[in-house]
Amino acid sequence: MKDMISLEEARALVCGAVAPTDVEEVGLLDAVGRVAASDLTSDIDVSPFAHSAMDGFALRAADIGTATEEAPVALRVIAEIGAGDVFAGVIGAGECVRIMTGACLPDDADAVVKYEIVAVVEGDGRTGSTVSFAAPTKVGSNIRPAGEEARAGEVIVAAGEVISAAGVGFLAGCGVLEVPVCRRPRVAVIATGSELVPPTEVPGPGKIRNSNSYAMAACASRAGAVPHILPIVEDTYEALRAAVDAASREYDFVVTTGGAANGDYDFIKPVVADLGELKMATVNMRPGKAQTFGLVNGTPVFGLPGNPAAAYVGFELIIRPALRTMQGYGFLDHPVVRARLTQNEKNRDPRRIFLRGTLTRAADGVFEVTPARNQSSGLFGPIQKTNCMAVLPDGTEPQPAGTMVDCILLDVPEEVCL
Repeated sequence: MKDMISLEEARALVCGAVAPTDVEEVGLLDAVGRVAASDLTSDIDVSPFAHSAMDGFALRAADIGTATEEAPVALRVIAEIGAGDVFAGVIGAGECVRIMTGACLPDDADAVVKYEIVAVVEGDGRTGSTVSFAAPTKVGSNIRPAGEEARAGEVIVAAGEVISAAGVGFLAGCGVLEVPVCRRPRVAVIATGSELVPPTEVPGPGKIRNSNSYAMAACASRAGAVPHILPIVEDTYEALRAAVDAASREYDFVVTTGGAANGDYDFIKPVVADLGELKMATVNMRPGKAQTFGLVNGTPVFGLPGNPAAAYVGFELIIRPALRTMQGYGFLDHPVVRARLTQNEKNRDPRRIFLRGTLTRAADGVFEVTPARNQSSGLFGPIQKTNCMAVLPDGTEPQPAGTMVDCILLDVPEEVCL
């Protein structure tokens, strides 16, 4: 195991150690935002019949082929067809049928002329009236053909596609009410630290509330997983060993926070090494150099730092891609845009630095990013109030105002290409 690896190596290592979860069938509404695990096909042609795209008059295009404003062609309205109705009669010479949007096209008709451009010569435009047309129309005009959207047996959503809200409607129209998807990974979240108390308690001397578990559980939920916040673990090797061993046998992925460095009370690395296989311990990034990963009982176990911002950055950049891999998602990278810094950054650390920042668009149309004043790895507040992470490259070269840098958009879906 290398002493320190790059962020890219860390992501590849963790994503390569996980596999898709088993496939389950879920109801259509529960499938939105999830990945189809197999091809889905339609049971009918959609639409199953040719229908009108608007309110108008169904006719044979040839019957008004000579129509002009000077010499309009008059036709008699012999019937009306509403949505859901079917006209089984015959449209003869000099005849047409009034038709509503979505209604089934009569067999004899090959065009629809919209109501607004048809003049009523006699009557009210309904059955028994006479209407006139001042221009010809094309065969097929204002008609949506049968099978326009899908054919019976055709693949309508391919395996690997993310099902959108519109896709739910498409699948419903094609008779697909159950969707095979990869089961959401069950993620155990364990905060370590003898100083921690639940958020329900007012901290006493030397104590702080456990905020990390809630933030990491929220990150897991936003990644599509099912988080389970487990009890706080005190700072002893034995307590952490027992908690990780038990969680690794019950859950699909285990995330701990705290105890990832090399202090006297930092135990996640020796625990993972003792129970299973330790695969990494440090990553070339700031915040979040101390990132522990390994396998225990065949289950991925990730030890995040205890500092809130460091834990958050590590989760979003390394754990989230792995959880998405387990659910079959093909896009794993948050969208990135280039933006110019609005202030000087000294970049005194040789590691790759992720600054919490606010992205805006300047008057000249170029994105600008303003890093938050307080970049402490111990704070959640600056993350709440910013909308991106500005990336300063590896090395110690200063980055003056105006420098173009990458900005990671954490709240934009990975599928969005910018």
